[in-house]
Amino acid sequence: MRITMFGYQTWGHRTLRALVDSEHDVVLVVTHPPSDHAYERIWADSVADLAHDHDIPVELRQRPDDDLTARLADLAPDLVVANNWRTWIPPEIFTLPKHGTLNVHDSLLPAYAGFSPLIWALLNGEKEVGVTAHMMDDELDAGPIVAQKAVEVGPTDTATDLFHRTVDLIEPLVAESLDLIDSGRLQPVPQDRTKATFFHKRSIEESRIDWSWPAEDIERLVRAQSDPYPNAFTYYRGERLRITRAFVTEKTYGGTPGRVFIREGDGVVIVAGADARHGRNPGLAIERLRTDDGVEHAATDYFRAMGGYLTRYPEA
Repeated sequence: MRITMFGYQTWGHRTLRALVDSEHDVVLVVTHPPSDHAYERIWADSVADLAHDHDIPVELRQRPDDDLTARLADLAPDLVVANNWRTWIPPEIFTLPKHGTLNVHDSLLPAYAGFSPLIWALLNGEKEVGVTAHMMDDELDAGPIVAQKAVEVGPTDTATDLFHRTVDLIEPLVAESLDLIDSGRLQPVPQDRTKATFFHKRSIEESRIDWSWPAEDIERLVRAQSDPYPNAFTYYRGERLRITRAFVTEKTYGGTPGRVFIREGDGVVIVAGADARHGRNPGLAIERLRTDDGVEHAATDYFRAMGGYLTRYPEA
């Protein structure tokens, strides 16, 4: 098959790697220019560089335009393959090839369509995550499913752990999907749209800790915002603290959310939960934190005395 590929960052890089390792002919690669966005500097293996290494023509675009559409029509690909393309691909492109467009998305669709699916899934306590290959249609991430692969989420897994595990699923998933399409054995399964969820892009605001959340939710936020992602953060006496490791306490603690309370094990307990005044909630014990000068601290060293509050914003 003649294939055109749309992709970006490491997800697109792995997809292109699967394509160049296949028996098919990649006739064009379309990718985004490099970006300074915090989440686009992470896992940023270059699709363009890999294409150039294999003498594949490259087009840089933020979004498809008429010139690109005309070039694709001239190339007459049998299939378009997309992964982590960050803007809309219009129907005049995704319906152009005789086999349509295969999109690879890093969630177990129909759940977690949209952006940052691994982080949202970890925040929500999902037991497994994965990657889906589906045929593109008019609705984002909603087309019929070609194949899926999943991995379990462990109790201490970070978003970084899950990234490495799921990105390794891309190449075998793409190879399996190409074989189904090329052999004529493709029987895509419609998504159950009653189970669909759709999430927006994450920003720095989503890393801000809200101490009215249950400790379990905040602990997952810390793991979801693991290095190299922008860490979960809070303020203490006007200083921003990035929380890099924490655990949910065994004991229960009462009081006001955000209170720096007491040591437990290797951590310092912060009161958490909107109903913390009842004293029936576990707290969040901070083990490691990072100050804005980049220095990492043990929480038991940083909080020399108990008392005071961690807040969402700097104190006025």
